[in-house]
Amino acid sequence: MFGAKELNNHSKTLWTNKAKTVKSPLIDMKNDPLTTVLLGLLTVLALASAIFCWLYISNTREWRTLQSQVAMVQNNRNLVNSLVTDAVEYSKKDPTINPILESVGVKSGKSAPTNAPKTPTK
Repeated sequence: MFGAKELNNHSKTLWTNKAKTVKSPLIDMKNDPLTTVLLGLLTVLALASAIFCWLYISNTREWRTLQSQVAMVQNNRNLVNSLVTDAVEYSKKDPTINPILESVGVKSGKSAPTNAPKTPTK
């Protein structure tokens, strides 16, 4: 079919053809009102994003601080409850602590002796 010289010339011209220049319409982005509106919208959204990020960070920081304070309060409450329970148990062995427990409201009523006579009722 083709000789070696013809094949080389033919394939060489296919790959070495100069590309044609494509003309596109000139768009002036500086004077386009859509560009200005989109740029303004981008600026507003970027500022809103920065504000929301700052709010999230500050609220997260405050939440962590409050969470640690709640943990301390719960720990103190558990400690006081344990102390009250131990004091009530101790009052069974030594009733002299009862007035102190009554004054803080742990035990209600006056501690009456167990062998005191009952008052007569009508």
